[in-house]
Amino acid sequence: GVQGLANVDISPELAVRLSMAWASTFEKGATVTTSRDTSRAARVLKRAIMVGCNAAGVNVDDLEAATVPVTRFQITSSASMAGITVRLVPDDPLRFFDKEGIDVDETTQRKIERLYHREDFRRVLAREIGDIGFPPRSLEYYTAALIDSVDLSKARESDLKLVLDYSFGTTSFVMPNLLAKLEAEVLVVNPYANTAGVLTFDRQASAARVSELVRASGAHLGAVLDPGGEHVAFVDDLGHALTDDDALLVLLTLVTEAHPGARVALPVAVSRAAEEICNRAGVEIVWTKLSASHLMEVARSEKVMLAASQSGGFIFPGFLPAYDAAATLVNLLALLTATGRKLSDLVADLPSVHIVHEAVHTPWDQKGMVMRTLVERSQGRDLVLVDGVKVIEDDGWALVLPDPEEPLTHVWAEAPSDGQAETRAREYVVRLEQLLR
Repeated sequence: GVQGLANVDISPELAVRLSMAWASTFEKGATVTTSRDTSRAARVLKRAIMVGCNAAGVNVDDLEAATVPVTRFQITSSASMAGITVRLVPDDPLRFFDKEGIDVDETTQRKIERLYHREDFRRVLAREIGDIGFPPRSLEYYTAALIDSVDLSKARESDLKLVLDYSFGTTSFVMPNLLAKLEAEVLVVNPYANTAGVLTFDRQASAARVSELVRASGAHLGAVLDPGGEHVAFVDDLGHALTDDDALLVLLTLVTEAHPGARVALPVAVSRAAEEICNRAGVEIVWTKLSASHLMEVARSEKVMLAASQSGGFIFPGFLPAYDAAATLVNLLALLTATGRKLSDLVADLPSVHIVHEAVHTPWDQKGMVMRTLVERSQGRDLVLVDGVKVIEDDGWALVLPDPEEPLTHVWAEAPSDGQAETRAREYVVRLEQLLR
């Protein structure tokens, strides 16, 4: 698919042809939004993409360097029909967004891919070539809308002390505006854009450094915002770095207590602890596939308060139906200060999570057979078929899911202890290996 095309080392020539294919799916005279990270490579590719769009008769609103969430927000709050952002990320340099600012679906990806391979691009007359514009104050509009979507009155009264790591990314353009509205005391690490820093970004190492600074400064909270501004890792007031599972369960606890009877969207591979938190608050779970695009689609269409991934990506659809690290940080601060609770207390109350992941090599032509056989042999058991096959057990579950891009089948298993989870996962791995013989 388009993601596959984008995974190879992209040359400017390929970028022009790919963007001409993409732009050919819109009417002549339509407008799309473009952005990039701070690297020179992304700048070169973005200019090639703008050339391709203009050559196909499509106008471009160029945000220049911007975070992924700011790009999405600009698409939704303007006349833009779609958007694209270019990042110096090894496996995902081009991200295509639809009119609602969320990742394009597989149907659209296949359409672009078809046009690209056939070289079926629209070529327009000289007078119909698209124009380039630079939307003014997009960052201010984004900040104002985000602040309007959250009640920060308690947070402003709380004399908050924060330690934030911007990871040398475009987040450094967004946060100063936002923090001015928060009126907190802030210690910032890596507060400027730097390509070399982005390339060596390691979230765990950054979180360990922030942990030390939180302990030394007596801060209420620390956070590492990834370079693209989508994912975030938290550190509590005792300097303990939260795992992605911890962060999911903490946000779920706060959101469900603040909005009992609401709905949340969660991928089918989350821990049972998440279900227990929701059940206590009478909150309905809308199950989603593990893919980010499906989680965003559900966040947009299902009227949920929170949608959470298991990789540090959180969605507050009241503001934007997509991952946004800045929005997650602001919402977490608002929820903590409204309840007067410490992050470390919430973390201490969390149950331990024991989920194990394994992968089995599976030839492409046997994936369908494997899944069909597994469903047939699990008849009469409690199954969830939202994504792959999830078999519910008394004390946990097992999930078998074919990989969309590799000749692999993934197995996840949860149980009361790591040992039991490993045993359960191994059972399913052995079952799959027997089916493949």
